[in-house]
Amino acid sequence: MDKLRHQLNRRTQAFLDRLAPHTVGRWLASVVVVAVYVWRVSRLHGFYIVTYGLGIYNLNLLIGFLTPQTEPDSDEPALPTKSDEEFKPFVRRLPEFKFWYAFTRSFIVAFFMTFVSIFDVPVFWPILLMYWLLLFVATMKRQIKHMIKYRYIPFSFGKRRYDKQARRSK
Repeated sequence: MDKLRHQLNRRTQAFLDRLAPHTVGRWLASVVVVAVYVWRVSRLHGFYIVTYGLGIYNLNLLIGFLTPQTEPDSDEPALPTKSDEEFKPFVRRLPEFKFWYAFTRSFIVAFFMTFVSIFDVPVFWPILLMYWLLLFVATMKRQIKHMIKYRYIPFSFGKRRYDKQARRSK
């Protein structure tokens, strides 16, 4: 039994290793998984507690994705403001691949939870939605303030790129 589990873990890891460089394809597959989950919950008109828990979990993942791995020690900005200061690249607390994997897995688990009736607790869903939106806005406000204070941008689009063509033209 232990040998079978080890073999399954190796095959799963090999599959994930093959998926790692295909960022767009992975996220498109995740969009499909999310759409299937949303379709199932909307057709059942239930499982709002599962969806609320899923939203809280994914909000926590998002915060880990947007937060740097190490917190700055002082109140000074972590990125250099002068040319003689050391450059420290942005390293995420939760890397993109792990974020994608946990995000997708959470929706798959939640999808299978919709087949178990014990998780279909009757609740007034607009209250859960309003509470989650309030939590999201408060959390993102705090995260954006932190990003402004320490002057970091956790995304690479919009940043200057130094590619081979730009180096040749100089």
